[in-house]
Amino acid sequence: MKPIIAITAGDTNGVGYEVIMKALLETHIFEVMRPVIYGNAAVAKQHIHTLDEAYRNINWNMIDSADQAKDGRLNLITCYTDNVPVSFGTPSPDANKAARASLERACRDLKEGKAQALVTAPLNKEALGEGHTEFLEKYFRLPDTQALAGSLMMLCSGNLRVALVCNHVPLADIPSQITEERIVTKLELLNSSLKRDFGLEKPRIAVLALNPHAGDAGLLGKEEQEIIVPAIAKANEQGIWAFGPYAADGFFGTGHFSHFDAVLAMYHDQGLIPFKTLDMTGVNYTAGLPIVRTSPDHGTGYDIAGKNEADERSMRNALYMAIDVLRAREEYDELTADPLPFIEKDDKEGRPRREFIDFKTTRYNDSSRD
Repeated sequence: MKPIIAITAGDTNGVGYEVIMKALLETHIFEVMRPVIYGNAAVAKQHIHTLDEAYRNINWNMIDSADQAKDGRLNLITCYTDNVPVSFGTPSPDANKAARASLERACRDLKEGKAQALVTAPLNKEALGEGHTEFLEKYFRLPDTQALAGSLMMLCSGNLRVALVCNHVPLADIPSQITEERIVTKLELLNSSLKRDFGLEKPRIAVLALNPHAGDAGLLGKEEQEIIVPAIAKANEQGIWAFGPYAADGFFGTGHFSHFDAVLAMYHDQGLIPFKTLDMTGVNYTAGLPIVRTSPDHGTGYDIAGKNEADERSMRNALYMAIDVLRAREEYDELTADPLPFIEKDDKEGRPRREFIDFKTTRYNDSSRD
């Protein structure tokens, strides 16, 4: 059975519906998934009228729950009323409410196991009071644990993966949030994700410095010597192949990033400016969650909303990456499950007990041999 992918429509005044429609026109999408859009057909229709003729006759399959999704159809769940006004390129309270309703409904279906992965179209952060990453981290905290260790924001494009220690944090607050414990936690999350979500057996991770020239031996800052280097050493002790810290400018400018499976940047712009300079069709992936979540690596695109100018490649890549990660997780979990079967045996007192079969020491009586 093809997995159900929950797709949130995002800001009704942005480019969300446009990139979703354009991405789903790729017929191969339906060969690997059952897409479910969380939004509103009337709002979608207003966006469709701004697009090419090929999109005008979409036959929606209206459903009430993701587990009702039909194969080969464009499924849609209504998350808000028809009276949401569309004003292209303009943020509004109505658009924010619609975006939040779409996300919350999709998350509910994912939590109930009705969908297998989440792909989110861009929204205005005012809709949540924070970014998608922070919202999802709080929403999917596991009830049987005190809290998740946190999530990890990662931008991906081919073999280029850039993760962040600090996500959406004011620049003035970043130094206080760069701690040894936080860096080690993010390295643990990144290392685990590279193994389970991307199929890398022994990933190599580059860690960027906080200060210019990696602090110049303390002349331009002591965070490298006092925090980042000890954090890398502690990660190494745990078997994580982390290297650095590297000065960010030369690291990207010389192409040194190509020698690693991932890069851990200290803060948002340090990692995302070089990433988006190299590729604006990448995917934003949230590692460390119990669900799979991807999104395009761009924002609401208010300046081009309603003009049929939005590039759908990042959204399409996000859809395909969600499938890739689902498959990688399934394979990893299967390979790392207990490999030895067990048999029921009685102990000396006749009480049943379980014993694993060790195929290396067990001898077989094969009567078929001469």
